[in-house]
Amino acid sequence: MTPGGSLPLQKLAAFVRRESVSPSPLAGIGGTVSDVSRSAVAVRGLSRTATLGDGVLMRCGAGLYRGEVIRVAESHVLIKPFDDRVVPSLGAPVFPDGAWRIAPSPEWKGRVIDALGVPLDGRGPLMPGGDPLPADRAPPPAMNRARVDRGLRTGVNVIDIFTPMCFGQRLGIFAGSGVGKSTLLAMMTKAADFDTVVLALTGERGREVRDMLEDTMAGKLERTVTVVATSDESPMMRRLAPNTATAIAEYFRDRGENVLLIVDSVTRFAHAAREVAIAAEEPPVSRGYPPSVFSQLPRLLERAGPGLEGGGTITGIYSVLVDGDDHNDPVSDAIRGTLDGHIVLERGIAAQGRFPAVDIPGSVSRLAQYGWTPEQKKLVVQLRGLIARFEETRDLRAIGAYQAGNDGFLDQAVALVPKIYEAMKQTPDMPVSTDPYNDLAAALRG
Repeated sequence: MTPGGSLPLQKLAAFVRRESVSPSPLAGIGGTVSDVSRSAVAVRGLSRTATLGDGVLMRCGAGLYRGEVIRVAESHVLIKPFDDRVVPSLGAPVFPDGAWRIAPSPEWKGRVIDALGVPLDGRGPLMPGGDPLPADRAPPPAMNRARVDRGLRTGVNVIDIFTPMCFGQRLGIFAGSGVGKSTLLAMMTKAADFDTVVLALTGERGREVRDMLEDTMAGKLERTVTVVATSDESPMMRRLAPNTATAIAEYFRDRGENVLLIVDSVTRFAHAAREVAIAAEEPPVSRGYPPSVFSQLPRLLERAGPGLEGGGTITGIYSVLVDGDDHNDPVSDAIRGTLDGHIVLERGIAAQGRFPAVDIPGSVSRLAQYGWTPEQKKLVVQLRGLIARFEETRDLRAIGAYQAGNDGFLDQAVALVPKIYEAMKQTPDMPVSTDPYNDLAAALRG
């Protein structure tokens, strides 16, 4: 056997051993189930050794099911199963299993997995990498991270012109349900500047998973790792999926790659974290959200961004489902303050048939200066002024109070803004734009 061919065989042997042998912690000291409810399972006998976040294996019937310690009390610990259909009997044994870790490898590109790393695409087992990573790693130290100063093109004209992005930036897409968040995210995966795309579908409808992968992202899956936790799965799986996706993105970033991380949606991650926190008996403090939710959000979001100097980057795009179209609800407010920019999608714009339904005056990129030349910046500032004047006078024009010739700037806005809006229309089946400014200039001349 050649030396070059031995390493894959060693990995395969290690994988077979890991799957076929019973977990070693079963030989250690365990506990027993003392109370069962729909929200959590109480276990006696682990209080002296367990810590928050530890994994456990619970015996239920003939199988072992994974759970996590969410509360530690003197007399018992509370366990939240990853499969909420698991209902162990009183006295069932529970064994410590250590913190959950994931071992990505380059062979994971093109695969679809769940939050625990189990393949969902029917293409056989995943080959694990050689370095297991915790799903909730800490971000790089702030003073050791590289600067974010290199612009990129997403291929979506309205973003590349008005809210340009950089490698390592974290951007939120804020919208109510049914306004086009997922479609816009799928369009952004077509950007050619990224080595790897990691897509986390968290709390989404199961029907949409194949639609997005086989239709919207057709031809791009060979460099994409997809982590799926649909809306019918347990809150533990929905809370874990964005962390698993981020850990995979960190693995490829540490290999020097530029990674695009898309989480759809981070709001449903917050909803799942709320369910887990309430099961752990935390009191709600803001619209039903316990305080731990607002500490978990920045911990997740800060992990994206640039790596160490000279390394790769994670460009994070997070969709934010605003409850009741209220862009100032607590979760949206907390996320907006952590990210490096936000794109607002409006239902009224979508109702006009204009997609992507981006509210240009309400959308901001805090790193836009790195994506513009001085001439482009001057042009965009002027265009934003025209759009703002056009929108603020919409009611006056609707009642006939506008007369051409009284305000030259408004006359210019009325003449040009509809053409700008027309130029910004894009659908997933349209080719990716290579020069959005030329496209805009051609539309204005026309």
